[in-house]
Amino acid sequence: MPEGPEGTVSFQRSKDGQEAVRAILEAVYNALKEKGYNPINQLVGYMISGDPAYITSYKDARNLICKVERDEILEVLFANYLEK
Repeated sequence: MPEGPEGTVSFQRSKDGQEAVRAILEAVYNALKEKGYNPINQLVGYMISGDPAYITSYKDARNLICKVERDEILEVLFANYLEK
């Protein structure tokens, strides 16, 4: 990773990578909602603990969320929240 002017490490993910994470988050959110869970609470539990048991296996949501690292999810969430 390249170093910035004051020694800060710069990090960037491709736009395609962000779209893939976004699609996974939407699919997981919808699966949680369809099963009657509060999707936000379940996703927060997963993000804090890293335990995939917070995510339902319905519609393969648990396997989908495990395909991406939690730091990738955070990057997409921050980008979408802060850049709007």
